[in-house]
Amino acid sequence: MITPTRVSYAVLAATIILARFLHLEAPLLVILFSYFALRQLYYVTRRKWLALALFIIGVVGVAAAGVYFTRTAVLALPGVADTSIPSASAWAQKSKIELPFTDFESLRQFVVNALGEEANYLRNVANVAKATTTNLVFSILGIIAAASLSFKTGLDPHRGTHRLKNNLYSVCCDEVSKRFRDFYRSFATVMGAQITISLINTALTAIFLLAVRMPHAPLLLAVTFLCGLVPIVGNLVSNTIIVFVALTMSLKLAISALVFLVAIHKLEYLLNSKIIGDRIRNPVWLTLIALILGERLMGVPGLILAPVVLNYLRVEMLTVEVPARREEVEVLSR
Repeated sequence: MITPTRVSYAVLAATIILARFLHLEAPLLVILFSYFALRQLYYVTRRKWLALALFIIGVVGVAAAGVYFTRTAVLALPGVADTSIPSASAWAQKSKIELPFTDFESLRQFVVNALGEEANYLRNVANVAKATTTNLVFSILGIIAAASLSFKTGLDPHRGTHRLKNNLYSVCCDEVSKRFRDFYRSFATVMGAQITISLINTALTAIFLLAVRMPHAPLLLAVTFLCGLVPIVGNLVSNTIIVFVALTMSLKLAISALVFLVAIHKLEYLLNSKIIGDRIRNPVWLTLIALILGERLMGVPGLILAPVVLNYLRVEMLTVEVPARREEVEVLSR
């Protein structure tokens, strides 16, 4: 008979593999991040309902800030374009460069044509909207699942009612719970390093925002720190919001912000490999390889899960004792 321990390892491996092939990486990460945040809030408040309330307020606040800044940038874009495009056209004429647009409307039409025919463009917009809606629904379900786990854990809550106390189902549930608990601990270890990375990223961003006197700087820094807790993709989200806010001031400032934030984004790859590598006690080169393989296999979610899986494998293998080889026994017996 297959041992419960082997079953538990198979269930964990199947969960990660199915998440990849069914495109459910986002819900898996939402569950991990939400559960981590709820655990940290519970550690501070010692009240599960209060921790859940604070977590929901934080999620709603970040979402509202993103929607507000995006809407503000979209409404201000035509005016910024009308004031910036003439200067860009003058510079292009002086440099003997012919631009394919002269105002905001021609710029919009140029972008649409560059993306393809109007029908293809609308179809792409519909696909993006569908994918966004699907991920949003899955994310909400992931948050609900994490909240449920934070209040009551365990795969076999009615274990005391079973006729056989030491039955195969209950034992398998215990082993599966242990595997996922250890996997979460590896995730929490990586997140501890990610907090340090987010603080560094927020400090560098603060220097830029204060230097250019960006409006809403305190709120932008709060969003940058919270989004920075999500490796790679969180940085992209906060960078997009900052560029949108800069766009409401001028096109030149938006381009400067984009260049600066792209540089920070590239720096984060090195920070991830160094800081997270030290945290999980793996060499930098091994962590970099894990990040590259994770990105190739699962995209952005793979970048987040790669160091978690790497640390989990190391921790699990450290618990397995390998019998000494015959040569080593002979050496020890001399």
